[in-house]
Amino acid sequence: MPWFIDAGLLYYRKDLLAKHGAQPPKTWRELTETAQKIQDAERAAGNDKMWGFVWQGRAYEGLTCNALEWVASHNGGRIVDARGQITIDNPQAAAIATAAGWIDTISPEGVLNHAEEEARGVFHGNAVFMRNWPYAWSLAQGPDSVIKDRVGVSALPKGGADGRHAATLGGSQLAVSNYSKHPQLAADLVLYLTGAQEQKRRAIQGAYNPTLIALYQDPEVLAAAPFMGALYDTFVNAVARPSTVTGIQYNQVSTEFWNAVHPVLAGKIQAQASLAQLERSLKRLSRGGRHW
Repeated sequence: MPWFIDAGLLYYRKDLLAKHGAQPPKTWRELTETAQKIQDAERAAGNDKMWGFVWQGRAYEGLTCNALEWVASHNGGRIVDARGQITIDNPQAAAIATAAGWIDTISPEGVLNHAEEEARGVFHGNAVFMRNWPYAWSLAQGPDSVIKDRVGVSALPKGGADGRHAATLGGSQLAVSNYSKHPQLAADLVLYLTGAQEQKRRAIQGAYNPTLIALYQDPEVLAAAPFMGALYDTFVNAVARPSTVTGIQYNQVSTEFWNAVHPVLAGKIQAQASLAQLERSLKRLSRGGRHW
């Protein structure tokens, strides 16, 4: 049973954008330019710890999510298409090279070891933009947050004028094990946790996106997390990782992907060469895309 859904979002410091006369970026180029401008100005004013953009660059599933957003936003597909064909080695996937250019310019070198919480830690006071999941909203708005009421949320940037807003689909589901000693009690718990009342509570208190459409129109939910209404299309059109078509081999596909992306970000290999190697590896894994 679907418990909550996730999709990548762009968080930004409303106060810093207003201070420097900037708007939330619509494209990755705009993000890069705005992040650099505000970072440089804030450092010149004395905050030498300010960074422009933090995200999840560690070699793990979170990097697959981030890199898929970069590629998909440039209309570069989602690694493997619905027919099982490997599509990652294409010109639009060179968006990964753009991300490599962020390292040590608008993003700290340490982002190469950032997961969600490390990125959030930097954003709470020392970054202009952050890519993260919806849960980060309630923490930014928490009573002890130093950036409370100073954060905005928007869709992740497009890859350009012809690109699209692409957010990787995430979320969690609940199920009852065949081996449960108390299947009826377990099923009752699942139904309670996925019910409207509990989903509403979690949306308000934890910014977990509901799976029930009606809750995206609930006044109390929207008062607590306004982005859920404003970015509804982002959630319903999120980009799925190719787990359905690759089946039990998805974990290996994702591992191959993030292990191809990470050295590009670290400056150890060019994006084109790494993606060509990745495509060859995935073809061997799937026997040419025919046997996932």
